[in-house]
Amino acid sequence: QVQLVESGGGLVQVGGSLRLSCAASGRFFSIGAMGWYRQAPGKQRELVAGITVGDITNYADSVKGRFTISRDNAKNTVYLQMKSLKPEDTAVYLCNAYVTDYGIYSWGKGTLVTVSS
Repeated sequence: QVQLVESGGGLVQVGGSLRLSCAASGRFFSIGAMGWYRQAPGKQRELVAGITVGDITNYADSVKGRFTISRDNAKNTVYLQMKSLKPEDTAVYLCNAYVTDYGIYSWGKGTLVTVSS
């Protein structure tokens, strides 16, 4: 019904930048809030940033001032601009979206971000 595909992950040095993208496709009329989560080895999955249809945003304290979430509703796409990356940011980043049509949350498979020194 709804598929989310992330892209933009990769290897970056400490202090570097990376931009992630997540595009939704499939059979739906409306997508509500979208967000980015991350999961590092041995760690819980955590919310990194979220954004509403009206562009209201929220961030984890650990990324405030460094990451920026945005969306393009016409393209059903959400972005995560990451700057001043730290080794602690290393994780699989997953996209999430609320599909209003079905009242469900959809998840992408994730994209790996590795920050090295």
